[in-house]
Amino acid sequence: MFKIKGKISKQKYLILVIASFAAVYLIWIILTSLKLVAPVFLPSPKRVWDYFMTSVQDGTLLPNIYISCRRIFFGVVVATVLAVPFGILCGIFRFFEAITRPLCEFIRYMPVPAFVPLVMVWVGIGEDAKVALLFMGTFFQMILMVADDAASVSDDLLNSGYTLGTTKWQAIVKILIPATLPRMMDTLRMMIGWAWTYLVVAEMVAANSGLGYSIIKAQRFLKTDAIFTGILVIGLLGLITDRIMVTINKILFPWREG
Repeated sequence: MFKIKGKISKQKYLILVIASFAAVYLIWIILTSLKLVAPVFLPSPKRVWDYFMTSVQDGTLLPNIYISCRRIFFGVVVATVLAVPFGILCGIFRFFEAITRPLCEFIRYMPVPAFVPLVMVWVGIGEDAKVALLFMGTFFQMILMVADDAASVSDDLLNSGYTLGTTKWQAIVKILIPATLPRMMDTLRMMIGWAWTYLVVAEMVAANSGLGYSIIKAQRFLKTDAIFTGILVIGLLGLITDRIMVTINKILFPWREG
């Protein structure tokens, strides 16, 4: 079990996963039951669950989930459609790398929340502003990661293609891109995770709906049960989308498991 890069059975792995979640939940119960932390700072699991059920029953939670998921979807899709071609070109041609990578390396360290005032000026305060912030949080990172994915394709594959008479365009379309796709799916999976972390920032822009908005609204009134509910729901949705991407990756590229 403690061997470097050792393997354990799926059953043991599942047991450890459940145990880690159970340990966090147990610590939470102990802290709140013994009142070691004030309820205003850490609500009990029961309070959070009651608020969750109330928000489901009164119809406020599910619409917020739908709106946030829609914003995540459009932000990631637009970023993917634009970033993937740039990333592939950056990864295979030094010319594109020279004009793309340093600029993206510079921009990716700029804090996305700092762009909130500019986005409000550029695109207004509607849905486009939320999508734009999610786009900015993932686009430049995705270009760099896709470029690394493309650059990691073995030269032996390309040389084999050239030996068989492929042209440069055929080598890109029929060899390099298919070889990059499994890694690219992992990159997309990571970017979706990043998008969920930027959701609260995106929904700071004059929002009146969404999970991030509900968290910010609850913070004004110190409703920590509502804050915890929003955070846990975002975490759960992020976990679900992550597992969906893992499943899709296994279906599309089953040989990776071997």
